Amino acid sequence: MTDASKSCACAAPTPTPRGGFWTSGGWLLAALPVWVGLYLALHPAADWLAFRVFGLAPGSRLGEAVAFFAYDAPKVLMLLAVVVLGVSFVQTFLSAERTRDLLAKRTGAWGNLLASLLGIATPFCSCSAVPLFIGFVRVGVPLGATFSFLVSAPMVNEVALFLLWGLFGWRIALLYTVTGVAVAFVSGLILGKLRMERHLEPWVMTVPFTAAEAGSGPAGIGARLDLALQATKDIVRKVWLYVLAGIAVGAFLHGYVPAELLARFMGKSAWWSVPLAVLIGVPLYSNAAGIIPIVQVLLAKGAALGTALAFMMAVTGLSLPETVILRKVLKPRLLGVFLGVVAAGIVLVGYLFNVLM
Repeated sequence: MTDASKSCACAAPTPTPRGGFWTSGGWLLAALPVWVGLYLALHPAADWLAFRVFGLAPGSRLGEAVAFFAYDAPKVLMLLAVVVLGVSFVQTFLSAERTRDLLAKRTGAWGNLLASLLGIATPFCSCSAVPLFIGFVRVGVPLGATFSFLVSAPMVNEVALFLLWGLFGWRIALLYTVTGVAVAFVSGLILGKLRMERHLEPWVMTVPFTAAEAGSGPAGIGARLDLALQATKDIVRKVWLYVLAGIAVGAFLHGYVPAELLARFMGKSAWWSVPLAVLIGVPLYSNAAGIIPIVQVLLAKGAALGTALAFMMAVTGLSLPETVILRKVLKPRLLGVFLGVVAAGIVLVGYLFNVLM
């Protein structure tokens, strides 16, 4: 309703445009009960499919693996869609330029902390964060804060945070967030103290920078929801294969790998389990949504929480594609220091929570 329609108390109310309820987000209210009903029906539907339609025996390895996949695949995809929609809507109020400007005004430890926290809320994976890394350096954001953001953006992934909450509860989600921010904060702080700006590739400082125009974001809730819905479609379309691949691996582990075997290799008693988990995780490339089903099975099979978290952080925070792209920006010494500091932080987190939990 416009201000003009409010100016006279006796004026007739402005008629709602046809379809206005739906374009203002009413479709979300209508879809919510359907989503909840489908979500609640997933478990009995998965058992019915595995044990009645396919005729597999309950308790058998293949039967349990199929039932796990039939239940987890739609569950994770449904959670993913809802989480990405909500996060994408919030992110219509953020921009790379606004993030950059906030960081450029902060120095010292406060800059590292702010960068680590902003990494949670910004829509950047490990690979897409690298171009933003160049922009941060070009406009004078301290190198340490830039690295804190570079670690936090993929590692403390907002999608992973909410999926962890939905699958494991708020305690593990909070634990993941706090430890991820701590690794990003300390890593950036150490790298900033080392004063290694000279180990950036020279071309980074010669890239032309053009400030974006302010106020370019969409106006109105309906427009923002439309933008969030389109972003959700794009993201889910890009990651659903990774999600299904992760769930397939999880289903295999659930049905065929004995619990005592995983407990022996990833349990608290094996001191080498944490660094091994990090080494295994680094070459694996997956988004957080794809790796969470694997972590879910690892924990259910007896893996220690710290070891599972270290594995997840290594996959999302130290991916091989990110390393390859970073080599175009960082000279070998700085790249090696960055990878070493982050890996050491992840290993320490794993050991810490294996001792405390």
